[in-house]
Amino acid sequence: MWGLINFILRNNKIYLFVNFLRSIKNHGFRTTFERITAGIKGQKAPLKSYTGLSKKERKIQENMIFPKNHKISIIVSLYNVPQHYLNDMMESVLSQTYGNWELCLVDGSEKNNMTAKHTCKIYTQKDKRIKYRKVNKSVGVSERLNIAIDMASGNFWGLLHQSDILHPSALYEMMKVICDEEADFIYSDEAYFSENYYVKLRHHKPDYAIDTLCSYNYISHFTIFNRKISERGGTYRSEFNGGQDYDLILRYTDIADKIYHIPKLLYFHRDEKKLAASDIKRKLDNISAAEKVITDYLKKHGKPAHVESKIELPGYYRVIYDLQEKPLVSIIIPNKDNAPLLRKCISSIMQKTTYENYEIIIAENNSSEETIFALYEELKRYENIHVIYWKETGFNFSKICNFGAQHSKGSQLIFLNNDIEIITPNWIEEMLMYSQRSDVGAVGVKLYYHNGSVQHAGLILGLEGLTAHVYHSVPRDTTGYMGKLQIVQNMSVVTAACMMIKKNIFEETGCFAPEFPNSFNDVDLCLKLRKSGYLIVWTPYTEAYHLESKSRGYNIGTKKRFKHAKDVTLFKTRWEKELAAGDPYYNCNFSLDKTDYSFKKQDFKKYAQNI
Repeated sequence: MWGLINFILRNNKIYLFVNFLRSIKNHGFRTTFERITAGIKGQKAPLKSYTGLSKKERKIQENMIFPKNHKISIIVSLYNVPQHYLNDMMESVLSQTYGNWELCLVDGSEKNNMTAKHTCKIYTQKDKRIKYRKVNKSVGVSERLNIAIDMASGNFWGLLHQSDILHPSALYEMMKVICDEEADFIYSDEAYFSENYYVKLRHHKPDYAIDTLCSYNYISHFTIFNRKISERGGTYRSEFNGGQDYDLILRYTDIADKIYHIPKLLYFHRDEKKLAASDIKRKLDNISAAEKVITDYLKKHGKPAHVESKIELPGYYRVIYDLQEKPLVSIIIPNKDNAPLLRKCISSIMQKTTYENYEIIIAENNSSEETIFALYEELKRYENIHVIYWKETGFNFSKICNFGAQHSKGSQLIFLNNDIEIITPNWIEEMLMYSQRSDVGAVGVKLYYHNGSVQHAGLILGLEGLTAHVYHSVPRDTTGYMGKLQIVQNMSVVTAACMMIKKNIFEETGCFAPEFPNSFNDVDLCLKLRKSGYLIVWTPYTEAYHLESKSRGYNIGTKKRFKHAKDVTLFKTRWEKELAAGDPYYNCNFSLDKTDYSFKKQDFKKYAQNI
């Protein structure tokens, strides 16, 4: 018998077939087929293919004894909710595999709408863990939620919308994190489903990223908090009705001791399609409320700014920080020969830049062409342009940039390749508004090839085996997954082809590592900054053209390939732990083989094994 079992386990096709038959026995053919289809397609699959739980897994979770037995109070505000919406929501809570919960419902429906009252009465008789209270319709959503909080007796409490549903394992997964990680603020991935119960969109989120969070409320649901956080940070504030959850999340993440993200779809949001004028007004009010929420958060942190909603992306926002000062900015350009390229770069800076207090430092690297020295003579008439000469032979990008930084006078540095052509006139201001912050290490920008396709929108650690540019070569006007190409966000790495960093932080973190003469020097610097506790910010509001490797060429020759391979080996060794952990700003549900935020292909084996 053991020989037969081992044979089956070793033979992948037979193993999958056996599990396929077992799934049919436990769930039926239709459900099995839908689960497999959902895994292959990735989305637009039946909702139950995402929320299904095998009998075996349910039994394991229900029998789990956690070292801590926290009660989780689920807070829900009700207002004129349709009958089947309410039933779906309540049943999803009742189906939880973790049993120590309570559901606190506060109903502010109109007097002539008795749906919630009658339905909740039935459910409260069915399960004593469900609590219900009726309030006057004039009581706003924040007040209703606060009443629900007062009703709650749990150590943790979480947010659930009246028309949405939870995965059966939602509370179980949350309890695992509470016990294993001692987290006090936890959120999960979520999905949107249609009226015919098909998943339309999966929202796989990054780990905590404050600049991304100020661009849109990506944390949203499912979110639970330790009650101690609410005691410290207060509850809902009625002045932010319409953006009350956003306000709470910004305040609570600010004071939480440990924020933890579960990269699993545990929350399913009903996509309600309403065209009524009242609904349009409500959405506009919500947008206005969110602007107030972000502004209030930044003001409390001493970051004066004004917030604009993105008309083309409802629910997304742009923060424009006030410049606290206008320091000298040193633009450092390494260069070797290629006078036309350098001339174009400098001309774009001088003709378009609106920021006045800057200097340009050209770090000359053993040029031999007469035309470049003629250009240097020509540039002498500009007081804010300086040419310094690096005397060492060969090419070492790190050493040349460090050499330029040593000769700079500015408190802010911009490292700029000689094949960059500036597009945005206020490009320095757009970068400086982030670099002036004490918590920011480096700022990167949006770069294009001359055909208009995207060259740089941030780099992801682990992508394509090591690190790679996201959305490489997509059309310029591409929005990207969840607006990725149109919003300010935190990244792990940005390119030094155009990067701003404070001089004191640059020196504090050891500058560019000379051990990386050709490649990975910017990646290494960004990871050093992250390790020191600094944020990396990428902004799409500074744009430039980048003729990548135009002046130096690509790593195609034998010697260049050898040098690149040497850099790769050193990088893998130095950042082995970070590569293994994965990029915190890139959800593990995305493919590492493609750069466009494609979902991983879920194979049959994964679904066959979850029986």
